[in-house]
Amino acid sequence: MHDNGYVVATSSGAVYGGSMGGPAPGGAGDGALRPELADVGRLLRRGVRGVVGAARAGEAPTLTSIVREHLGDGSGELPVVEETWAPYEHVNVQAGLDDWLASTGGAVHVVGVVGFRHQRFGLGEILTDQREPWGPRPGNVARVNLPAGPDGEVRACVQCAIYLVDEGTDRTALLVRAADPESGQTRVSLQVVSTRDGRAAEAAAGVRAATSAANVFRGKVLSFGHDVFGYGQTLLAFQRRPDLDADHLVLPPETLEAVERQVVGVAAHKERLLAAGQHLKRGLLLYGPPGVGKTHTVRYLTARLTGTTVIQLTGDALGLIGEACSVARALQPSMVVVEDVDLIAEDRGMHPGQHPLLFQLLNEMDGLAEDADVVFVLTTNRADLLEPALAARPGRVDQAVELRLPDADARRALFALYRGGLDVEDGAADDAVARTDGVTASFLKELLRRAALVAGDRLPRVSRSDVAHALDELLDTRNAMTRTLLGGGTEVTLRSPADDVD
Repeated sequence: MHDNGYVVATSSGAVYGGSMGGPAPGGAGDGALRPELADVGRLLRRGVRGVVGAARAGEAPTLTSIVREHLGDGSGELPVVEETWAPYEHVNVQAGLDDWLASTGGAVHVVGVVGFRHQRFGLGEILTDQREPWGPRPGNVARVNLPAGPDGEVRACVQCAIYLVDEGTDRTALLVRAADPESGQTRVSLQVVSTRDGRAAEAAAGVRAATSAANVFRGKVLSFGHDVFGYGQTLLAFQRRPDLDADHLVLPPETLEAVERQVVGVAAHKERLLAAGQHLKRGLLLYGPPGVGKTHTVRYLTARLTGTTVIQLTGDALGLIGEACSVARALQPSMVVVEDVDLIAEDRGMHPGQHPLLFQLLNEMDGLAEDADVVFVLTTNRADLLEPALAARPGRVDQAVELRLPDADARRALFALYRGGLDVEDGAADDAVARTDGVTASFLKELLRRAALVAGDRLPRVSRSDVAHALDELLDTRNAMTRTLLGGGTEVTLRSPADDVD
């Protein structure tokens, strides 16, 4: 062939030839595709398939024919009962539905639905055979794995399917659809029809009750977020419950007692309190400067309240107060944690309609029933921003506890806590305590880590001079920003004579 030509061999043995820049294979010119005898057979087979497919189109099973055959005559007149849930409840609906189906004792057949995306339909449309050419039809069951617990635990949840239940004299069909906001399906839905009067309503109520009983959120630590189940949708994520005892919480005894009595004590004496006519709902405010242990105290309470549902709201999730309180009411006993609550404390009068979140929170706290075993724990660095709103609505927060910067005894305890497995020379703790008046626990934790880095190859042995060197480094004016971020106080002092002891 010519230097600028090409040759392409196909799997059938046909060869296309041409010149670079010339007509493409199959086009006009010398490289045109030429028919073969085998092409006649291919065309015949394609024609036969088309004719057979068209002839048997009416015999192919559809969702309508499948459901009607299950329900029998008159199925098009049966009433449809519907229940819906928030999108983040999908995993609980699946758990409840599975439990309810097992409890019926009947035979269950699952029909997968494909082509359901961007389609508005329900059992009513299916039973009346109002089909679109590209609408929902029978197919494989589509499932999605959703979080069902901490440490990556998941549950396979049906996205769209019809459950056909045969209980002998009663026949029931249930259509389950996951939320699909892009298609206008904003909630998880369950639609039910049954051949026996009232059975559809019984089944829907039974699934709802089973969903509540099998709720995988119950007794777990949860945090709210956005944009995982679709734009604007709410996510509940599982967090591991911390393992933290009182030895890891350095607070003055009277402060720890006040916190425990309000949160843990009420939970421990719930039955006696109710019998005596006392309410269970309560609110605790932890306030103080940054770094004094407010979040650490919340972690301690979370660890103590085993079996209690804990719902955490921080950052951009503070706008989900309504959803958090709804979950808390449903999953009692529960604790709602709102950290940095001052972020939603702007005066409503300054921004009409734009910042009602603190008022919504206070309304949710006040709206709980007297016997609701729900505790609200709020934290703030700016109690002055909250005081006017809390004073205007007394009783929502019934205990405010101030957490202060650690005194000398507390700093000594923190030093002992954070030293871990380090073998720190005697006297180093005294030196550090004497020079760190006004610092936070975070500062002391970083101090010991840096002292370990200074010691280097001598670890786990850490000398007094190692600690002094690390402290001097943290107190150096070049580390002013680092010191501020760690909560370094303003009353710290530079090297003392005792620090020179090796």
